[in-house]
Amino acid sequence: MVTLFVRHEVDDYEAWRQVYDDFDETRREMGVVDHSVHRGEANPDMITITHKFEDMSTAKSFVASDELRQAMEEAGVKGQPEMWFTRDA
Repeated sequence: MVTLFVRHEVDDYEAWRQVYDDFDETRREMGVVDHSVHRGEANPDMITITHKFEDMSTAKSFVASDELRQAMEEAGVKGQPEMWFTRDA
């Protein structure tokens, strides 16, 4: 199992969350098998997300997709997100 971590700030959490939730079906079609969303304590517009995938190639395809880029733009993501991958140990 591969986990993608994404950390970024958003303009407005509620607006971001609506786009994120609306993207759920597409996310699943693109190989996400589980996910979680976390908000920063000091800054609730700082979001950390996990997405789980069966394999690394699917995870990397998801990150490189135009669909994800467009959804992030629409959702009001500020700046370049920090992303990293891990494998289950």
